[in-house]
Amino acid sequence: MTAKVGAIAIGRNEGERLGACLRALVAHADHVVYVDSGSTDGSRDLARGLGVEVVELDLSIPFTAARARNEGFEALGAIMPDLEFVQFVDGDCELRSGWMPAALEAMQSDERLAAVCGRRRERFPKASRYNRLTDMEWDTPIGPAMSCGGDALFRAAALREVGGYDPSVIAGEEPELCFRLRARGWKIRRIDQEMTWHDAAMTSFWQWWKRSVRAGHAAAEGAWMHGRSPEHFNVRRVLRPLFWGFAFPLAALAMSWFLYGLSIGLALLIYGLQWLRIRQRARNQGRTGSASSLLATYTLIGQFAMVIGIATFVLNRIRGRRTRIIEYKGAQPGAHANG
Repeated sequence: MTAKVGAIAIGRNEGERLGACLRALVAHADHVVYVDSGSTDGSRDLARGLGVEVVELDLSIPFTAARARNEGFEALGAIMPDLEFVQFVDGDCELRSGWMPAALEAMQSDERLAAVCGRRRERFPKASRYNRLTDMEWDTPIGPAMSCGGDALFRAAALREVGGYDPSVIAGEEPELCFRLRARGWKIRRIDQEMTWHDAAMTSFWQWWKRSVRAGHAAAEGAWMHGRSPEHFNVRRVLRPLFWGFAFPLAALAMSWFLYGLSIGLALLIYGLQWLRIRQRARNQGRTGSASSLLATYTLIGQFAMVIGIATFVLNRIRGRRTRIIEYKGAQPGAHANG
């Protein structure tokens, strides 16, 4: 019996990237839904021209990718009441030709598998160091996983059981969803298969910095929601930047007056040792020397950006305010921050 497979893409002003995304989905899914969040570049007409169902988000309600995916899933369920599996893809991504058969095989071999993901690759990793960093970020271990990213094949029944994505989460919605799935006994797996091309389109340090700020916010929000669970969800992801990006440098500065600046030198030495440790770990994973050095440098710098994201979340919680979505592609014409 052939599996009933649907697909959902979300985006805004993705231009031809969306065309490539949707054409690949149409070739591998029974029905495709595109969720648009206010495009002005003809994205909706492009999608309809490919025979894709279009959902236009109500922009009077604050946007989150989680909300967009939920509305797409609801629309897909109305079209396909017998939906078994749903492929989520961001509008700046393109499904690889061999992905769907491999993903379905994995799903059908384990009825408790809620989601399966593969290797997401940057389409232009040499365009900038930030694209290269993103490409390395996607290279996660093969096998059982704690979570997946925005591109993944989900079992529809598992999504329905946990109520889908949490629409209030502005970033890190996939790990939060996967946490709830795992709490219900479902499993997540990454298989050794090429899954999607992604176009980060990051050409400036400022874009990368904002993306790291968003990562800090996501870590803090996840820890606030589920940090008291037995696995202490996201707690280490919060404590690490709070130490390296805030407490440690603050202590070094505070002690410098009494130690005649020696604490600053000691702190720089310890940062250097941490850089070497991160670099060696990357080398042990098979990365080149230049890639390992790049990863170590920006991992350390990123701790300071993450602190800003964590502080933003905490301050907004205290004030009772909702954080606006943090977009790192905003400066790029015709782009939307999904990845």
